[in-house]
Amino acid sequence: MEKIGHTLAKQLRQSRTDLNKLTQVIVADKEIADFITSNGLTQEQINRSLPKFNQFMVEREKFQNQDDSYIAKGYKPALSMNEGYADVIYLETRELVEAKKRQDIKNRVILIGLPTSLKHISTADLDLEDPNRIDIYKYLNDYQKNLETGTQKGLYVFGNFGVGKSYLMAYLANRLSAKYGKSTTLLHFPTFCVDIKNAINTGMVKEQIDQIKQSEILVLDDIGAEQQSPWIRDDVLQVILQYRMQENLLTFFTSNLDFKGLEEHFAATRSGDETWQAKRVMERIQYLAHDIHLQGDNRR
Repeated sequence: MEKIGHTLAKQLRQSRTDLNKLTQVIVADKEIADFITSNGLTQEQINRSLPKFNQFMVEREKFQNQDDSYIAKGYKPALSMNEGYADVIYLETRELVEAKKRQDIKNRVILIGLPTSLKHISTADLDLEDPNRIDIYKYLNDYQKNLETGTQKGLYVFGNFGVGKSYLMAYLANRLSAKYGKSTTLLHFPTFCVDIKNAINTGMVKEQIDQIKQSEILVLDDIGAEQQSPWIRDDVLQVILQYRMQENLLTFFTSNLDFKGLEEHFAATRSGDETWQAKRVMERIQYLAHDIHLQGDNRR
């Protein structure tokens, strides 16, 4: 019995020694010492906070060493006061904050019928050596700056197949998202026309039109390449344009056709020439957007 008591006493003394050593290591840590000083902790508060201080040191080491066992990926451990004692919290890292910002920018660019790669286009991707593009890039940059001064009309970018019209509009959408927090919907118009016809069977036509017409910024890509029908022209496109005209919502277009060619496209129907109906649509497009010609070679 005496030997057992001696052994227990020895273990207790050793535990106290180890605890004292651990306490010395903890309070000597600069971050912990600064935390104790800045919060004016008493000795009792320090003693009761030792487990949390120890947890902080362990977690910090895992975070700094990128240890696989560290589960709070993207967050770094930090000390905070909680009901009078120290506690460990986890704060977003600068890298995570930046990653979230980049994702927020991408989330504000909505693509319908277009490749997701368009969300990644930035100034670095622009070919500023092409003389056909220098003027329009400058125009787009000036356009962005002028947005701060008041309401502007959109753009109707037309040119031959494959010269980069959709690419330019995606660049503009990404810039407006990054700089101004604007949400832009880029819509491939021929694909949308097919989808809206299919929506007749599900009774979702109005919902789809409402969703598009209410977009903060809208890009109707490749307009004029759709299979023309009076219903698409008058009951879909005209409804979208009329709403955006009334609400002064920024609207952009890309097309292989200039204004005259687009009007001829809208006027040609199976029942004959419908120039008057086509002119009504064109009046709205011209109200919403300035036309600008993008020249160059086919890059596809």
